[in-house]
Parts: sequence; structure tokens; C-alpha cells
Amino acid sequence: MENNNLKSASQFEVIGNALLARAPAKINLSLLVADKRPDGYHNIETIMAKVSLYDELLFEIGKAKGIELVCGGLWSPAGKDNLVYKAADLFYRYIKKEPSIKMTLTKNIPAGSGLGGASSDAATVLLALNKLHGQPVNNDELYELTRQLGSDVTFFLNGPLAVCTGRGEKVEKIGKTCRFEALLVLPDVNISTKKVYENLKVDLGLFSSFHEKIKSYISSGRIDSIQKMCANMLAKPCFDLDNRLARLQVKIQEITKLPVCLSGSGSTLFVILEHKDYRNKDFYQREIKNSLSCDSIIVFNNEW
Repeated sequence: MENNNLKSASQFEVIGNALLARAPAKINLSLLVADKRPDGYHNIETIMAKVSLYDELLFEIGKAKGIELVCGGLWSPAGKDNLVYKAADLFYRYIKKEPSIKMTLTKNIPAGSGLGGASSDAATVLLALNKLHGQPVNNDELYELTRQLGSDVTFFLNGPLAVCTGRGEKVEKIGKTCRFEALLVLPDVNISTKKVYENLKVDLGLFSSFHEKIKSYISSGRIDSIQKMCANMLAKPCFDLDNRLARLQVKIQEITKLPVCLSGSGSTLFVILEHKDYRNKDFYQREIKNSLSCDSIIVFNNEW
């Protein structure tokens, strides 16, 4: 898979009478899962980092009334089932304005990959429409709207690096810049997040151990040490559901000789590349394609 997105791409770009918005993917540098909440969700603690792989959304003020959504690129649900449509509908209902908008979504972030594409799209819709209509919604109100759309959506309002807690909606930005290059491996595997959580056996002792170590690394600015831990407590239940991912993790580690982590509840596996490793990126990608029949992509930390 080729990454056609530029490392230095900005989030918004005016093209004629239209507004182009880029919605970045994310990876979980760590993901800890604790007890189940009364609302049915688990309490989590995760460090999320935006990366330079983007879905694109083109916004055009429509001639007809209503919300028109056109989807292209990788598969994405059409019409009112798409989170992009739901976000736009929520925005216009909130500002009490009849919509007249055409949105063209080009999907580059695979669905069900643990890269947060749908959540990023939804947050980007709110930011873009707010921009188009002269900022009628303040930041606090935007946060409230994102909470109605999904657990990860709030993170994508800012960033690019944050600790997310609660069910993922409580976001605390990490001020220190974490520059990295990463190799994302994109298996043709789709695992239900719901089933991964159902298969999870909560280990509060492990949660506490990871939490203390990660807290220490954050306070000392050693974000690079966190990503080397590959502390994702959803990895085991995910791999138990589909051992193809467990085998892929082992094979990728044999090829790269580097820690291989799972993003979110899967199925994307990623490797953080240090400078000396980055020189071998073409070899890694070629070996992964030829021996494992998997697409991969090189991304950078996103700057916004």
C-alpha cells in the first residue's frame, strides 16, 4: 500500500469554493484496560498518537437542501449509517440550521483496522463545518458533541499526542513532541472490537504495573520508552480470536528484529523505526509483502 499523503500536509485547504479537510489515523502507543463500568464500557488508559495517513473530506455548500454524502476509495458505509453523515446531522441540529452541504469522503484508512478512521472522520466533520459556518460552536460544545458520536472521537479534536482515559473520551494532551517513523502492517483481517472485549480477562495487577511504569516515562519525557513496551492489553484476546495475527506478529518481528505492537483492538500491527532501522524500510516492506502477503505503509508522527 502506497502512502500518497504528505508528511507536512495541513488539515484544511481551500480549493476553489470548497474546503478540503484531512482526517488523520492514530496508533495506540499503549492501551491498558481495567474494570467494566456501569454503562457497559471498560475503563481504559491509552496513549494515542496521530500519524500521517489521512482520509480526505471535501465540503461544498450544496444547491439543494439536505446532507449529501459521496464515498470513494476504500470501502465505507453509505448514507445515514456513516459516522460522517451522523456527525454532520448532529452539527446542523445543534446550531439549528437547515443543512445544504455536499461531502465527498475518500477513504484511505482501512475500516476495522484499529487506526481510528471513522472516529477521525467524525471529528474532522465537526471541525470543518464549524469553520465553514464561522465558528458558531465553541470548543467545550464541540467536546460535548464528540461524546455523542463515539469514545475515540474527542481525541481527534486536537492532539497530536494524548493520554485518553474513562472510556476514551477524557483527553489530556501530552505537550512533549514525540517524533517517530512507523511501519504499519495491514493484514486482510477484520476483528470485532466487541468480541475482543468480550474475550478479555481483566488483570488489574497488570494494569497497575503498566500504569506506574508509563506514568514514570511520561513524567520524564521518555515517550520512546513507552512505545517499546508494546503494552496493549487487548492484544492477547485479539490474538486468541484469530491466531493469524499472533503468527504475523512473530514473523514481522523475525524480519525487522524490532518490537511489533497491535494498534487498538486490531488488526493493524506496527513497528516504530529508529533512524538506523528506517534505512531498511524498503527491505522490511518487500519481505512483508513477499513472504506474508500483507500490505504495509510507512507513516510519520502527525504534527497537528
